[in-house]
Amino acid sequence: MKVKVISVLEDNYMYLVIEESSRLAVAVDAAVPKRLLEIIRKEDVVLRAILTTHHHWDHARGNEELARLLPGLQVFGADERIGALTHRVSHGQELSFGAIRVRCLFTPCHTSGHMCYFMWEDDSPNAPALFSGDTLFVGGCGQFFEGTAEQMHTNLTQVLGTLPKDTVFCGHECTVRNLKFALKVEPENEVVKEKLAWARRRDDEDLPTVPSTLEEEFLYNPFLRLTEEAVQRFTGRTDPVEVLRALRSHRDNFKKPKERPNPQAMLAFDWGLFGPLLEKK
Repeated sequence: MKVKVISVLEDNYMYLVIEESSRLAVAVDAAVPKRLLEIIRKEDVVLRAILTTHHHWDHARGNEELARLLPGLQVFGADERIGALTHRVSHGQELSFGAIRVRCLFTPCHTSGHMCYFMWEDDSPNAPALFSGDTLFVGGCGQFFEGTAEQMHTNLTQVLGTLPKDTVFCGHECTVRNLKFALKVEPENEVVKEKLAWARRRDDEDLPTVPSTLEEEFLYNPFLRLTEEAVQRFTGRTDPVEVLRALRSHRDNFKKPKERPNPQAMLAFDWGLFGPLLEKK
């Protein structure tokens, strides 16, 4: 099982998961059809399905065009707002695409219909992979747009936190900002300092910071460290749900640093990809 990491828009990731023996492939969050089709042609694979984590346009806007261009394409998700949806999935449901196995993990909060996807191949030496969308990021978690701290706590501690401590592919490149916040929460955490320095080097070289691993996330991601004394001291709370609620509030108000315009974002504007978002406003 080979995973292609594809950077699109301003800071999004979409993924192409390839079964190398059959050259069948599954896409996760196909936001930019043109870019995805370029990778499909380059890799010489057949796209069988799209797994969409949630309905937001920067994760799902390519579904309709791809469904039109590739008749018979299957589109999976948990929210009726997902474009071109052909199969609505539920928590714990398992799917198969050749040798690739998928377990659907319902994680409502960022949106009410958010689904993560845990993938593996039977009898393969490769580690399984979690595609966490906008629920779990490197060093952070998603905003609570359509849910509660209680829901996100369940997502992080019971649904995702109990998985094998292997590879995590998230939906956005926001690692440096997340880790700057994590360092504010735990200024003495040496693992946070090391990870932030590494992420800054990657950012300077325009390289992705994904994937991470769940094992690593428990060492530096404050949203997975709710019982740590330093995290509780920062929030002034001890109940884990209240710690999480306070952390998210602090993170939402964390000042965004001034950054140079992202070339990919400028290209996206040229292509008109931000049109749907602007129309909503």
